Amino acid sequence: MSGGAGYFKRRLERAAEVRSYRGAGISAEEEAELEAAEAKGRGKRKKVDDAQRAEYLIRDAMAQGKFDNLKYAGKPIPGLGEPYDPDWWVKGLIQRENISGLGPKAILLRTEDAELDGRLDAQFTEKQVRDILADFNARVIDTRRQLQGGPPVITKTRDVDAEVARWHERRAARAQDALPEPEPQRSWWQRLWRGTT
Repeated sequence: MSGGAGYFKRRLERAAEVRSYRGAGISAEEEAELEAAEAKGRGKRKKVDDAQRAEYLIRDAMAQGKFDNLKYAGKPIPGLGEPYDPDWWVKGLIQRENISGLGPKAILLRTEDAELDGRLDAQFTEKQVRDILADFNARVIDTRRQLQGGPPVITKTRDVDAEVARWHERRAARAQDALPEPEPQRSWWQRLWRGTT
């Protein structure tokens, strides 16, 4: 039986005992003594040392195997020797959840610039490519104009016509790679043998 159910059962038994005494016609003095004894028992139960209770819960959890296969078992705790950083939880959340799109605009533009060719290659029309490049260039220029501190904006604007030409070249190369190899010509007797003419 768990500790909570046993405690509840003892309370019910004690309440039934008190009711039986009161129903037997005890005097007010005896009832006061009974209540004082009950309060004393409650006080003793409350005085159970918290450290003992914690020790018991830890031993019980160890016996049940709840501490087996913990994430950092036998490894140093990450960040234990590092100086205190007030934004540690935000940085941890960003790293754990792989959140992107947060940070100084200069850094975001650098990462977007590194991934821009892949984004352009996913587009189907030249107009879509030109729109993406125009938006990217406008944000680079806008970020250069703002004097809010932070890292410097080293991302360069892209030449739209040159990028469109590169997009066409990459697209043609992918189309060339996607063409199937032509089958070698078979002689008439090989086609006849396989059943195709």
